[in-house]
This record gives sequence, structure tokens and C-alpha cells, in this order.
Amino acid sequence: MVFLEFNDLSFVYPPVEGDLDEKGEQIIPRPVFDHFTAELPSGFVNFIGPNGCGKTTLLMLASGRLAPTNGSVSLLGQNPYLLGQEAKNLLASVIYQNMEFESGDSVKALLNEVYESGNLKGRAAGIRDKNSDLLEEVISIFELENLLNHGLTKLSKGEMQRVLLAFSILYGSPSIFMDEPMFAMEDRQKESSLAYLRDFVHETGTTIYVSLHEIDLSRKYADQVLLFYPNRDMSLGSPEEVLTNEDLEKAYGVPAAMLKSKEDLTRQQLKDVSDLIKKELRPDSGRE
Repeated sequence: MVFLEFNDLSFVYPPVEGDLDEKGEQIIPRPVFDHFTAELPSGFVNFIGPNGCGKTTLLMLASGRLAPTNGSVSLLGQNPYLLGQEAKNLLASVIYQNMEFESGDSVKALLNEVYESGNLKGRAAGIRDKNSDLLEEVISIFELENLLNHGLTKLSKGEMQRVLLAFSILYGSPSIFMDEPMFAMEDRQKESSLAYLRDFVHETGTTIYVSLHEIDLSRKYADQVLLFYPNRDMSLGSPEEVLTNEDLEKAYGVPAAMLKSKEDLTRQQLKDVSDLIKKELRPDSGRE
């Protein structure tokens, strides 16, 4: 069975009321995807590419959180958008940065609730220590011991992301979609979390799609990388095959050396550098 299939898919966001151009006319968004057909693999797959290239939209379409304008999506043989909310969650979990929760319960209570209400029903062995319970292992891996009695509203952004990672594992969906899940986490926590996610995929057969901006982490941990270009073209392959200097320059519009290995430059800085390089290369730039 093909893990994820897009068949002649098109998607365009609806116009935003009051979003006008210089002539005062309503701006009509361009399609994010236009007659897109592809089969994507299972495993630990990282999405890499500049801001606005469609990574988040593709994750949301794949998990059934957005409906295609035209065409269809098949995830593990099902159309996720047509499922009821519980069935959708059991098929595909989704986490992203700045998720909001209204619950005032403690982290410990919520971890137990997620663990017991998902596919695992509160019973699963750890993947690194078969004699431990998965809940105990996840608490340790994501460094949640000191947060168990805290309410979610009391957590920092980095702490919240670690709790969300734990939720995604404990719920037990066969597919997990993560949009910038390492947001605000320390570098060592990103490393340990990605290493565990990769091991979890290999041990359990779960598929995890992760949108990341840290190129070096994708090189180190991803099974496969889907690299997005500004024109919506994509390259799929191993990190060694896809994350070449030539392809990264094509994707980001700046010399690969300026990306460094960790994308230390912010998105706005990258845009500013790209604009400056384009200006300098114009025939009328005044260069000697």
C-alpha cells in the first residue's frame, strides 16, 4: 500500500476580506498547488525549504486538516479529510508551534489522558527499554519530570513543544505530522528529540513527517528529505542526494555557504541577502 498519495491535487486559500492591492482591488491568492500528483514514502521524512514554499499546507492537506480545492489525498488508503474528528486523529496526529489549549489540567494528567484515549490505550513498552513503560520513557526523553505538576498555561514555549512531542508519541497514531515541532527548544533537546523520533519510527513502523528549518539536523537524522523550491517544484531523496549546495541555493536563493549548516540566518535576513545579491547583479547596478 502506498503511504501517502496526492492525485491531481489543487489548493488555493480563500481571499482575505479587505486584502486589497495598490488599485484597491481584492487580492485573489494564487494556488499553492496546481494539479499536483505524487506518491510519498513512509518513514522519517523531513520537509525543508524557505518560508512560503508550501510545506505547512502540504502537511495539513496530507493529514486531512485542509480540504483540497480539487483532486484527492489518500493516507494509508483513506481520505483523511472525510473522516470524523476522532477517526482522523487516530489515523494522523498533528502538532505545530503555538498550539493553544484551554485545559487547566496538569501536564501529568494530560499525558495520561492522551496515552489512554489514543490507539495505545495506555499500554505500550518503551522502544529503548522494553522493560519500561512508554509513558515513563517519553517523560525522560523529553525532559518533562519537572513539569508534571504544572498547568499548560504555565509552560514556556520550549516546554510546551516538548509536551506536544510527548502527546504525539503517546497517542499512537500510525502517522504523525509535525510543523516546526522543535520551535524554541534548546539545541541539545532538538538533537535528543529527533534521535528518539527517528528510533521510534524504525522500531514501531510509525511514519513521521517533520517540517524543519535546521538543515544540519535533517542531514543527521532524516531517512528522506523533501526539499521545496519557491516555484513549488520538489526533490525527494536521501539527505545526501537532496541537500546538495546546488539544490539548497536553488531553494533559498542565496549561496549555500551563507546558509551555514544550521540556517543561523533568520528568514528575513535570508530574504534581505537574496534581494541584495539580485540588486548587485543587475546590469544597471553601477558596478565596475
